[in-house]
Amino acid sequence: MRPKFQSKQSVIINAPIEKVWEYNQDLSKIADHHPRVNKVDLISGRQFREVGVEYQCHLKDGKNSCTEKGIEIIPMEKIVKVFSFDTMGLTKLLPDYVVESTVKKTDDMTTKVKISYFYTSSKFKVWIENE
Repeated sequence: MRPKFQSKQSVIINAPIEKVWEYNQDLSKIADHHPRVNKVDLISGRQFREVGVEYQCHLKDGKNSCTEKGIEIIPMEKIVKVFSFDTMGLTKLLPDYVVESTVKKTDDMTTKVKISYFYTSSKFKVWIENE
């Protein structure tokens, strides 16, 4: 059972859904588009997303990292991941933290990406800043 929905953010990308999906499958490109990630280690030895594949994101602050694991992938629709471990304490505060990313074609050259956050907590709210 998925934890309680907490927040979401979305972005429109001026590219066909096929290109957006393909780009997002390559874990080695996370640092190219994620504003807080400096580099990615492919813990499972796999460059592309699959259920069970883990990777570690090193944050730009130079001190922290988080390990993420894919738990569900529906091609051209959805990616669901969990945090396996992090150095900031998020996995201790929110042990059931789940992130779901969906892609939707808006027209031939435009794709909407929505990222939703789920976790159980009455005390904590994770705020995601759109940059």
